[in-house]
Amino acid sequence: MRLVLWDVDGTLVRVGPVGREVFAHAITEVVQRDPGDHGVVMSGKTDPQIALEILQTMRLDETTANGHLPAVLARLEAELAARAADMRAHGRVLPGVREVLARLDAEDGVVQSVLTGNIAPNAIAKLAAFDLDGWMDWRLGAFGSDHHDRRELVPIAVERMRRLHGEAPAEVWVVGDTERDLACARAGGARCLLVATGGCDYDTLAGLGADAVVRDLSRADAVVDLLLGRVPA
Repeated sequence: MRLVLWDVDGTLVRVGPVGREVFAHAITEVVQRDPGDHGVVMSGKTDPQIALEILQTMRLDETTANGHLPAVLARLEAELAARAADMRAHGRVLPGVREVLARLDAEDGVVQSVLTGNIAPNAIAKLAAFDLDGWMDWRLGAFGSDHHDRRELVPIAVERMRRLHGEAPAEVWVVGDTERDLACARAGGARCLLVATGGCDYDTLAGLGADAVVRDLSRADAVVDLLLGRVPA
């Protein structure tokens, strides 16, 4: 059985300014102070990691920042859940995504889930906003709410599959759009397909040493053949 683990932001969807706005709103509600133009790069990181980095730009010491984190994440979840219409209005599904997810779903011996820095409710909310959530086996996903370090997430998904199906996957693919997706794949012994629809351009991704790199997922047949091992990576 093959396990395909999808990154969310920049790989499957873009949610527009909502993704950044909800962090600012959540932190303002909890800390009672606007984080302002914090400059934290969010791409490829986990939600807890992003929240802590923003809190630290506000000159909060580590103990105080960690103390605020649970309330910030709870507020973040509530903020995003209320913004589904905004995500649809200002975001989009990336090229080829629906076709690839549908074709993999029709294949025997393939399971799809997510490996994402989003906490679990936020990953579900983002994909549900675009009607992509039904193709994922959410029981097998690995999220920022499981571990703040993305490199720890592949083994979590593999263990969940072992418990659910009684066996580990024969092959695992991580599909993402940043070097952090590649790093977490390599740390977990998985193969990696990088897609240049996020924050990194194709040439940069092509130089990182992933198993495969594509500009987008619009050549759905070729992408599915790659993930199923029908063509060499």
